[in-house]
Amino acid sequence: MSRPLYLEDSYLKECEAEVKTVKESKYIVLDQTVFYPKGGGQPNDTGVIIKEGDVYSVVYVGKFSGETSHEVDKPGLKVGDRVLCRLDWDRRYRLMRSHTSAHVLAAILCNRTGALITGNELSTEKVRFDFNLESFDREIFMNCVQEANILLKKNIPVKTYELPREEALKIPGVIKMAEALPPAVSRLRIVEIEGVDRQADGGTHVRNLNEVGEIVFLKAENKGRNNRRIYYKLIP
Repeated sequence: MSRPLYLEDSYLKECEAEVKTVKESKYIVLDQTVFYPKGGGQPNDTGVIIKEGDVYSVVYVGKFSGETSHEVDKPGLKVGDRVLCRLDWDRRYRLMRSHTSAHVLAAILCNRTGALITGNELSTEKVRFDFNLESFDREIFMNCVQEANILLKKNIPVKTYELPREEALKIPGVIKMAEALPPAVSRLRIVEIEGVDRQADGGTHVRNLNEVGEIVFLKAENKGRNNRRIYYKLIP
């Protein structure tokens, strides 16, 4: 399996790697990668793979049968090639900020209402996620946003670590997705925002809440029985 450097250090912008497999001339598996594969509501990273000055744009990254596959825009890479992987860092960093903000806002709403997340989608422009709330109350959302923005001004560390599965599942609220099952692995990756939230998560995050910025509420929608949707963006 490709070594997931994006989980070991989310601030790593580039890495050297070796091409392990090539399918249909454009689907590339590397021995290690900084590119995050699409999953958990977080979009895949983009960027370039460079071989001896020849640049291949990475247009999609996904996980298939446990392997991270990089789709490039042209043929030419071969098994055994040594390459340089370089992220579109501005895009990745904004997604990291968005992901951490979503954890904060979800934790506050879940604590206040007991709701669970039923869906989510991060983008560089806005964040969307859904909750199973019985009553649709815009005031609840606005109060949660205000509370989140107070926290986002503070010097609060964000840590990631692994715990044995049984130990991790004893943490209250460690799984916040409705009907979600934790991965069938012996150890779970935990993202902890000190004093705010702890949950199982496989995405990339900033190291401190003061990096996130400010949440600006855009709109809330009633998406049917017990299903509520919220949209927001970050500034700057």
